Amino acid sequence: MQKHILVIPGDGIGPEVTTWGKAVLEKIAANFGHKFTFDEALMGHAGIEATGNPLPDETLAKAKASDAILFGAIGHIKYDNDPSAKVRPEQGLLKIRKELGLYANLRPIMLFDELLDASSLKPEILKGTDILFFRELTGDVYFGEKKRSEDRNTASDLMIYSRYEVERIAIKAYEAAMVRGKKLCSVDKANVLESSRLWREVVQDMAKKYPEVETEHMFIDNAAMQLVKNPKKFDVVLTANLFGDILTDEASQIAGSMGMLASASIGDGTGFFEPIHGSAHDITGQDKANPLASILSVALMLEISFGLKDEAKAITDAIDKTLKAGYRTGDIADVNTDKSKILGTIAMGQKVLEYL
Repeated sequence: MQKHILVIPGDGIGPEVTTWGKAVLEKIAANFGHKFTFDEALMGHAGIEATGNPLPDETLAKAKASDAILFGAIGHIKYDNDPSAKVRPEQGLLKIRKELGLYANLRPIMLFDELLDASSLKPEILKGTDILFFRELTGDVYFGEKKRSEDRNTASDLMIYSRYEVERIAIKAYEAAMVRGKKLCSVDKANVLESSRLWREVVQDMAKKYPEVETEHMFIDNAAMQLVKNPKKFDVVLTANLFGDILTDEASQIAGSMGMLASASIGDGTGFFEPIHGSAHDITGQDKANPLASILSVALMLEISFGLKDEAKAITDAIDKTLKAGYRTGDIADVNTDKSKILGTIAMGQKVLEYL
């Protein structure tokens, strides 16, 4: 197989973790006889600094010409502390999702048994958890009209969905449920929000087309509670942009750290693969970032975009062996971890390559 992959390191720890995602792709190509070619591009704060644009035209052109995209992270503290900034790194991420039609964000909560003690939740609550989130990615308050009054004292964000937007991601979620546990939980706030009432109406209609799938509807506040109370009750979770953003970050504690969770943003064309963690400027350049989420994002890329299931499994098996051998980065270490096996970004990436 020959594929062209665009690497967008982004901001903060993005370049540190995508280095190892790319290295794993190169090792997979060598091990399995594939040919992967690579290009690199700017986005986010890095794009603003170089061109004044969080998504430079050159980056978008390269993205559209690639078979898949490996992304690092986006954001910078200078914008977090300046709400009035007109140009922001995150605008680049939102724009590329729109331009590439990336309407479905898949976030698998993959739990390695060796990290049961890394979570703040009890191991007996966690063990056996396997959740696949489908978060709608191009609608909701992120893309709705935003307003501020002339006196700057009142602000509004339009939470908006159209029927087709809900239908197309619901189809992907139901298709996934059919090959998993045939259970789907749709999360909304239909007791309060009109957009959620439309969401529930559409999902109810879609459920009739998938009678084998057990469909449950749950309000977002209850879902947030159930996720930490009994995560094993969930299989496929379908939800809107804002709710999915919050729930999947909460679910990172099931896996022990945001540094362990990968994501895939897909539509009908080029897929976009990234760890869910942010740019983490407090540890940038200190060899502390966990590269495993970026490496797991590569596994998602191989399986979802290229159909290479054996290659994807080889990556997750290599990570499993690394963890079984006791190696940890600081974010997933606990009081029982052998201090000599707490590794930095570089050493952890090298260990995974060794087991691969």
